[in-house]
Amino acid sequence: MIVIDMLGRVGLATGLGIAIGVERQWRSRMAGLQTMALVSMGSALFLILGAYSFNGTPDPTRVAAQIVTGIGFLGAGVIMKQGVSVTGLNTAATLWSTGAVGALAGAWMWREALTGAIIIVSANGFLQPLAGVMDRNRSRTGRETVSADYILEVICQSAAASGIRAQIVQIATRPGFQLKALRSLATLDHAEIQIRAEVTAAKRDDQPLEDTVILLSREPEVSAVRWMIDHEQAAGWGR
Repeated sequence: MIVIDMLGRVGLATGLGIAIGVERQWRSRMAGLQTMALVSMGSALFLILGAYSFNGTPDPTRVAAQIVTGIGFLGAGVIMKQGVSVTGLNTAATLWSTGAVGALAGAWMWREALTGAIIIVSANGFLQPLAGVMDRNRSRTGRETVSADYILEVICQSAAASGIRAQIVQIATRPGFQLKALRSLATLDHAEIQIRAEVTAAKRDDQPLEDTVILLSREPEVSAVRWMIDHEQAAGWGR
């Protein structure tokens, strides 16, 4: 293989990977500029290796199949589950698609590689805002709503802990809510105890939690009470 030809293929793959990575880096994603460039370049190098570097009949399709599998494992590493939400799926899909762009460049199918890179950048740039609008309007359009994981924390006198726990259980098991965990934790003050309840709601409804805080704060044995949503940013909510 002529050196200039190889440099052209690898350079095209790297340049297209950088173009895809710029958009990912701008959005502060886990796999950004360097990752996309390396994935695209590596895919091109592997395809060139399979097509030109072995004796006998070259079979680049065999190497291309392994590229698909390998990028799949790489993409799985950026997928994370946080509470009820899963993040990194789009980054994994972008990695996988960038590998295809690099393989096309390595095969010197530069038109297809360029088209693929444009589609990836356009999809990430224009479809993500559209998806955000659809998510914000899901309650008005009848789409399935996302469940919410609530955390309720109460600090009270140790002697009153059993009664406070009973109130929390009664509130947390109302229709639409499910009590996941109820723990008692020690505090710096030995006369007090912290009660932490984890509750899942079929859909976000803050009012029962607000009512619970008001109700428990009226108890003389309670010194502090608060609630929060677990992984609120990952679920796409803002307070």
